[in-house]
Amino acid sequence: MTTTTRKAFVEGQAADKQSYEEELARFQAAQERALGLEAETRAQWFDPVPRQFFAKDKETTTILFGGLTMAHDYLIEGALAGLGYKVQHLDCPDTEALRYGKEFGNRGQCNPTYFTVGNLLKYLHYLRDVEGKSKEEIVRNYLFITSGSCGPCRFGTYVTEYRKALRDAGFDGFRVLLFQQQSGLKQATGDDSALKLDISFFLSFLKAVLLGDILNALAYRIRPYEVAAGATDAALERCKQMLYETLKRRKPLFPTLLACRRELSRIQVDRTQVKPKVSILGEFWAMTTEGDGNYHLQRFLEQEGAEVDVQSLTAWILYLIWEGRYDTQKRLKLRGEDGGRYGLQGKNPVLRLRMLWLADRVLRVMFQTYAHALGLKDYHLPNMEEIARVAHAHYNNHLRGGEGHMEVGKLILNVVKRKANMTISVKPFGCMPSSGVSDGVQSLITEKYPDAIFLPIETTGDGAINVYSRVQMALFKAKQAAQKEFAEALAAKRLTAEQLKRYAHTGALSHPLRTSRHIAACTAANSVSSIKRFFPSFSLRRDKARTQEV
Repeated sequence: MTTTTRKAFVEGQAADKQSYEEELARFQAAQERALGLEAETRAQWFDPVPRQFFAKDKETTTILFGGLTMAHDYLIEGALAGLGYKVQHLDCPDTEALRYGKEFGNRGQCNPTYFTVGNLLKYLHYLRDVEGKSKEEIVRNYLFITSGSCGPCRFGTYVTEYRKALRDAGFDGFRVLLFQQQSGLKQATGDDSALKLDISFFLSFLKAVLLGDILNALAYRIRPYEVAAGATDAALERCKQMLYETLKRRKPLFPTLLACRRELSRIQVDRTQVKPKVSILGEFWAMTTEGDGNYHLQRFLEQEGAEVDVQSLTAWILYLIWEGRYDTQKRLKLRGEDGGRYGLQGKNPVLRLRMLWLADRVLRVMFQTYAHALGLKDYHLPNMEEIARVAHAHYNNHLRGGEGHMEVGKLILNVVKRKANMTISVKPFGCMPSSGVSDGVQSLITEKYPDAIFLPIETTGDGAINVYSRVQMALFKAKQAAQKEFAEALAAKRLTAEQLKRYAHTGALSHPLRTSRHIAACTAANSVSSIKRFFPSFSLRRDKARTQEV
């Protein structure tokens, strides 16, 4: 084909394409006229914030929030009340909240959306139908703060779902303020705003989060081994009330921490009880909530004879800090198009990395300081670099959503470092990021690490019996693994279970705040392995008896 012929062919194709597009445009215009759509004006949809939270409304407006553990929500309420805000945390979402969420929410939402949205609607209906407040009074005097983020799931649309459900439920105009995990409060916070995001605000909030994590860790460490049923919950409730009043009245924190430590030290425990340690991870809300949203999974495991290891909010904050450091370091090697080095004109990535490193250090120091004062010993926050390094071979660190690579890394470390006898990944039904990890990547991990006892479960709000049955079957294997660790520890110390029982009331075996050196996942096995440190006289008597026998 000559050049002239080729040119004519190309021009002919272009002309045919233009004629087709003109014909399609005429057809579209004809159809719009037939349907009466030609006069409609089209505008891009947007989601407006109904009203701001002005300073003049601070005295009359109650801030509603919820969605974390019961300890966190209660202490955060006290911290914000200490800053002069009227606050009210919502109860833990239940099946009634799920019903409200499904009635007024869109179809196809994930479980946390239905539970959290429905929980707010449930409370507003209570204000209207039981307390007799009008819709106008509720809209004027209440607002709700929730968290949001970007990612490969529906979490980024939560705030829109809240407003849609509120409108359909008869509370149109109710204020929902979005707290972005990376960007602070999206709601305007100018000079006339009641929300003052200063150092005092963030420190008060952070203290409540850290204290909630520490109290939860202590509860799950002590409760499985308590001698008197309910003693741990009663002591924790008194501690929460003391800390609440301290945060609310902005009093010095350490005297209260020491008082709480004395309160907890009175609990009697018996750590000769052999219980498997079960680590719960997975989608953030599903693994954090303590109610119907995950079938009361933490309490169910304890009732079935397990010790539960829960993930802390502090670890999630550390993960967000790690994300910032990781992305900044990668951006340093990515050339850009502006005049700056690597496309970073006007930015100071070195300063950002230093600030993020400092934030990580400060957070860890604050946590360990409060933990030591409260009596939480030998509790180690996760090493985010180690988790990322371990997981990277199986799951790209760039991928986000759910727990990201952390779920993979934590499972591997639970097996390799004998942190847990069993790992459960809990996620809402239809959670795309978490399902891709739990049902996909983790199948490879369990093949490479045959000792791993891993159970992924999905929550839908119903089907609790099926979930409990699956947990019980996996827990049977975990109990066998814990019993094996315990037997190995007894054999290494040349003890029998009957001999050990004589000393169940002594040392680390009976003190609620003492811990033993980590050897295995099972706490009873660790207690036996460390018995020489706490019972030297017992070891001497045993050795003397052996000499006499010889």
